[in-house]
Amino acid sequence: MSPERLLLTSIHDVGPRSETQVDRLRDHLAAHVPVEKIAMLVVPDHWGEAPLKAGTPFAARLRDWADAGAEMFVHGWYHRDTSAHESFAARMKAKHMTASEGEFLGLDEETAYQRMTQGRALIEDIIGRPVAGFIAPAWLYGPGAHAAMARAGFAMAEDHWRVWQPGAVERPLASGPVITWASRSKPRIASSLFAAWALPTVLRWKKVARVAVHPGDTGVPALLESIGATLRRMTRSHRPGRYAELL
Repeated sequence: MSPERLLLTSIHDVGPRSETQVDRLRDHLAAHVPVEKIAMLVVPDHWGEAPLKAGTPFAARLRDWADAGAEMFVHGWYHRDTSAHESFAARMKAKHMTASEGEFLGLDEETAYQRMTQGRALIEDIIGRPVAGFIAPAWLYGPGAHAAMARAGFAMAEDHWRVWQPGAVERPLASGPVITWASRSKPRIASSLFAAWALPTVLRWKKVARVAVHPGDTGVPALLESIGATLRRMTRSHRPGRYAELL
């Protein structure tokens, strides 16, 4: 393990509807990464069916996790894409890169800004501290989302290939593909298992490497086994740390 190389680990889609799976993922990751260094991406109202509310038992757990050191990111609002995409490229991303969950890919600036800032206010009120940043569902951003982030003043954002500081001029913080897994279909499971096997070799000499897991991973034993194996490999070359160390 090199002290100069940083491993960032995150759990996506954290919210009341995924509480059981998040608990399982935290326990699974904690065998390899200190639990206080596992970032959490919080969805304020997953698919409009699971609103995060102050004063609830889950909100109390979220604050306890933050108090223990977990970085909290705003992860969209609904995590659901309802936009009518105008460009061919956006339609292809929306169709093939995610199961209708790229919420911020087609939003205009004002709608994106409203959802970002309301999500931040809700989560910060619950955890009693600033959020670490904003990460769009499915790591997909449209022009409106980029413009909104520049206005909102988030400390950082990330997608599949990079981490950056939003602003009128975006400041790069890290680059390289994130290692993640897909559980929606057998072909996606197979391709993500292959990627998780291959990418640690590619990322071994990168200054920053990222691993991201999702609640759906807990339903596929092969994915859980791959997650553990990947973290065992990555922690040989990279020190588990926090996103804030990039700033």
